Amino acid sequence: MIWGRDELEWSGLVDGTSDFLAERGRIRRTTSYTELNSVLHRRTGARSFDFAKDSERAAMGALLGEVASRNLSEVGALVSSIVLYLNENDAGSGFYRLAEELKLLTPKPTADQRLIFWANQVKATYDYYS
Repeated sequence: MIWGRDELEWSGLVDGTSDFLAERGRIRRTTSYTELNSVLHRRTGARSFDFAKDSERAAMGALLGEVASRNLSEVGALVSSIVLYLNENDAGSGFYRLAEELKLLTPKPTADQRLIFWANQVKATYDYYS
């Protein structure tokens, strides 16, 4: 079990997320956690993530981290950069934590450094897919 999902379901979520983010990248558009959740449920038939639960928010973060890490060498950017909180204009804290773990972003960056890094990741994702 991976985050409460069997391996086949998790694999489908990873593939579905990769596909959807590539689609959004091709049209140079961001998405939200809410939209991604809805699309994954509709396309894979997997149960939706329940964002009212900490464990389910963490599972979505782990899913995005896996997809971003898996696609990094090909895309040259963290594709999860285009997934934003609803009504926000920035990636979640897990995005920056992953970037630091992968040594793409200096530890404890300033707000300006984070914003510049994020904008560059979005642009690189769009440029790759479009």
